[in-house]
Amino acid sequence: MIDLSTLTIKKAHESLKKGEYSVWDLAESYLKNIEAKNKDINAYLEVFADVKEQAELAQKKFTDGTATSLTGIPFAIKDNILIEGRRAGAASKILENYVASYDATVIAKLKKEGVIFLGRANMDEFAMGGSTENSAYGVTKNPHDVSRVAGGSSGGSVAAVAMDGALVALGSDTGGSVRQPASLCGVVGLKPTYGSVSRHGMMAMAASLNQIGTIGKTVEDAEIVFNAIAGKDRYDSFSQTIPTFKKNEGSFKIGVPMAFMNQGGIDKDVLDNFNETLEKLKSKGIQIIDTPMPNLEYALAVYYVLMPAEVSSDMAKFDGVKFGSLVKGKNLLEDYMLTRGQLFGKEVRRRIILGTYVLSAGYYDAYYHKANQVRALIAQDFKNAFEKVDVVLTPTSPTPAFKIGEKAADPISMYLADIFTVTANLVGIPALSVPSGFSEQEGKKLPLGIQISAPHFREDLLFDFGKIVEDLG
Repeated sequence: MIDLSTLTIKKAHESLKKGEYSVWDLAESYLKNIEAKNKDINAYLEVFADVKEQAELAQKKFTDGTATSLTGIPFAIKDNILIEGRRAGAASKILENYVASYDATVIAKLKKEGVIFLGRANMDEFAMGGSTENSAYGVTKNPHDVSRVAGGSSGGSVAAVAMDGALVALGSDTGGSVRQPASLCGVVGLKPTYGSVSRHGMMAMAASLNQIGTIGKTVEDAEIVFNAIAGKDRYDSFSQTIPTFKKNEGSFKIGVPMAFMNQGGIDKDVLDNFNETLEKLKSKGIQIIDTPMPNLEYALAVYYVLMPAEVSSDMAKFDGVKFGSLVKGKNLLEDYMLTRGQLFGKEVRRRIILGTYVLSAGYYDAYYHKANQVRALIAQDFKNAFEKVDVVLTPTSPTPAFKIGEKAADPISMYLADIFTVTANLVGIPALSVPSGFSEQEGKKLPLGIQISAPHFREDLLFDFGKIVEDLG
């Protein structure tokens, strides 16, 4: 019997190499867990039928000596990342029967490694949401308490890892969509630097903010997957070659925006856990520096102007004409109106309307242009901070996982859950959520997370410092 709860990529690779179990034995263990748990959690929208065939191909790599550290490793893939010949619907009715005609670049890279794709994971429709309640196929529940959300929009990918339904997963992160659910479900979630991972073959929601991210039980697992998928890609003009940096040999200097932390609205358990983590770090000789970042308080408002503006543009192609499902009307205009009105969910329609408004002729300067100006100020705050500190620390989420339905009727309350995570997307820097403890509520231990932000392309700092936080226990 394989103990999936303590398994890591390195442990699995060593066992597969030694022949302690086969690739199929490993994959089957995860499939059994999915069969037992997914009906309650709803992490997967589809489990692929060819897992055994994939495992047999991966096993040949161990036989002929070409296996890498990721060969045979079982993955969950978010439903907005294309795998050729498989359905990909972004958890939306408008793409219910869409079958991908090509591989996303990250998928092509993982195929070369010989990974096992277990299935496609649930998500908020077109990645719009922070709870996976906006999926057209039902909410994903938190494996730690099924009455609570898993977070979003990559809730299915994260819950799959948290319930031992995959060893690792890919998600997408536009404003915290990998990190926030990772925090709520007690796993590690990475949002890489903008441009470090190709987005070719990922359905865009807001092109200046989106990034494919990695999810694992440990920092090292998230790091291994990142290293496999990162790098320049000719199909994504924003992608870049990852520069190399001199390793940080000294003790870390940690920046904490104290004024931002003390503005209120943070759950007491979250704040207490964060302060306890700071004390543990101090005891290890790590320097904590109060780092003023005066424009952080505007980040959420800026994000919820810029993101819907890009959504309104990116969603224009989903009209029932070029591809996707179609609701027939009396004429072409009615086809268009009925298709988008009936097949897009409420949150998608809300963001399209809001984005169209802020881009309209009378309001472009007042909203969209002004938001971009403030975005530049927030970027300058981080640039100033990183001249004095190595990384910036905050909680990942202002609260533990909330009850399903608790915030569904109040979108503003839902949006406030992104207060710590949107900054990394606005500025383009990498950020990592690492588990940091629990909040006990109603007899259940709900995970909490710490977010670490680093300068552009300094994922190495995130991984090094993330392992320190991980070791605090």
